[in-house]
Amino acid sequence: MIPDNLLIAVLMGGPGSEREVSLASGKAVLKALQAAGCNAVGVDVTSTDLVLPEGTGLAYNVIHGTFGEDGQLQSILEERGIPYTGAGLTSSRIAFDKNLAKEKFLAAGVPTPRSEIVDVSGGPRLPFIPVPFVVKPPREGSSVGVTIVKEEAQALPAMETAAKYGNDILVESFVEGKELTVGILDDVAMPIVHIAPRDGFYDMSNKYPWLSGGVGSDYYCPADLDAETTRRVQEAALAGHRALGVEVYSRVDVLLDADGNPFVLEANTIPGMTETSLLPKSAAAHGIDFTSLCLRIAELSLAIRSK
Repeated sequence: MIPDNLLIAVLMGGPGSEREVSLASGKAVLKALQAAGCNAVGVDVTSTDLVLPEGTGLAYNVIHGTFGEDGQLQSILEERGIPYTGAGLTSSRIAFDKNLAKEKFLAAGVPTPRSEIVDVSGGPRLPFIPVPFVVKPPREGSSVGVTIVKEEAQALPAMETAAKYGNDILVESFVEGKELTVGILDDVAMPIVHIAPRDGFYDMSNKYPWLSGGVGSDYYCPADLDAETTRRVQEAALAGHRALGVEVYSRVDVLLDADGNPFVLEANTIPGMTETSLLPKSAAAHGIDFTSLCLRIAELSLAIRSK
């Protein structure tokens, strides 16, 4: 239970590239908490100079990407002794850094695409992995800077794009198949969401057409998979979540190839939290409505950070 007098500061926005999406998530969470009778206030975070209401008893972190998801915010809150929701300092840093996360997946035997880390500090260069492959900046969310390279001519421009965000670029073999995501709550894998982009892949424009003017995506939950495939995908997602040491909840992205083999891509520690976002879709299919999901995240986080 959440104490009646506990002041919950819902942190949203942030200084990163996912600010507008975070504001939408934060407003939805704030509305749900207030409707449930919680003493909750919204805080629009515009810089790394964090200012919280006096007496804040729980920081409800809904800042996607840079600052909110990479460990910076968690470090500040821990220094101030303020409990916060979701993944801790260490797990946030690891999960947000695709290269560190890949190391953890491999060490734990989590199925994940073949990959190579390419140092472009001396200028963009081609990886050893043959086309098709996927180029990813190591520390960005919402597919920012991600390119699927299907022809050799696309390779260097893709590396140059990713190099704008960091020098240690992750290059992964391209896995053709279904794009899936699995919500994890309290170490339980919830029903799978099948993501079907209407054009291209699940990039920023297809994730947030209301923001970018893209054509969007269709979502199916529970995904239309047989029982055995469902089990394998959920087990792979849960193994990825555990390999990164993520606390409370996450949303794990998985590709399913034509032979039914799952490949874990990443775990999102601050996934979208509007009522139509993917984690809430997964939770709803599990019998947890949006307000209950928001409350459960707060309760679980308080329990682990009040010890």
